[in-house]
Amino acid sequence: MKIPQSVRKLIESGELAHLVTINPDGSPQVTIVWIGLDGDDIVCAHLGERRKMQNIRNDKRVSISLEAKTKNAIGMTEYVVLYGDARIEESGAPELLQRLAEVYIGPGVKFPPMDNPPAGFITHINVNRITGVGSWTE
Repeated sequence: MKIPQSVRKLIESGELAHLVTINPDGSPQVTIVWIGLDGDDIVCAHLGERRKMQNIRNDKRVSISLEAKTKNAIGMTEYVVLYGDARIEESGAPELLQRLAEVYIGPGVKFPPMDNPPAGFITHINVNRITGVGSWTE
């Protein structure tokens, strides 16, 4: 699915994202992540193997929510929920985290703040549905 420009702008604004994966028992697992774009994929980086990674390996279905700083015509805070399928790519996490840190922390920051960080993982999310309150649902 092509991500609308209004959603792309929100993703690139530096708002924290809520990544929801599915635990083995079917319950949701929520993690705050930094996200960016790679074409029409949403990407996030992980230095280590965490519950969210295990969940994605077991069930590729995920969702991401972001709250905007804008309000719609009737005064509701706008937000977007993106649903899709995730795949995990081995390595590349430090480079992506450095790129995202420029947005989330600020220009010139070094992130991760360590020498020789692990290669980690990049999660690519192919979006197949968009909901929420905002111009992206009108």
